[in-house]
Amino acid sequence: MALTTHPPDKVKTVAELGCIVAAARARGKRVVLANGCFDLLHVGHIRYLEAAKAVADMLVVAINDDSSVRQLKGEARPLQNQRDRAEILASFECVDFVVIFDTPTVAPLLDALHPDYHAKGTDYSEETVPERQTVASYGGRTVIVGDQKSHSSRELVARITAKSRQR
Repeated sequence: MALTTHPPDKVKTVAELGCIVAAARARGKRVVLANGCFDLLHVGHIRYLEAAKAVADMLVVAINDDSSVRQLKGEARPLQNQRDRAEILASFECVDFVVIFDTPTVAPLLDALHPDYHAKGTDYSEETVPERQTVASYGGRTVIVGDQKSHSSRELVARITAKSRQR
């Protein structure tokens, strides 16, 4: 995974991204949207995003805002703020654009953008993706991508916490 040294402004608002995605689709490009908290990046995230990019021509990464990360993972999270997380993800070569969303699920963003594919990691099956009906409603497809090996931010935080307690 190559990183750019100074990522161009790939972090977009929903309105900006709506125009970009519509123009790409009008040119026959396929768009995949991958989402997550990404509050502690690890190799599983990189493999997930690279596999998502392989599905389509354009990869949009949607990240939970800080408030929704706290709701999902507890008050001690996120470990990095949303702007920093977005900038780090935007620096990945496989990522075309990043958008921050502030709803409990990414369904409203999927509804707004209508990507061809919604990619989820291997901790899901197509049947367990909460947004699968939203994606199907506009004719999109849900795809499960990434490394089968389990990687978890929760496990990393637990190991770090355990090691700090041992000191």
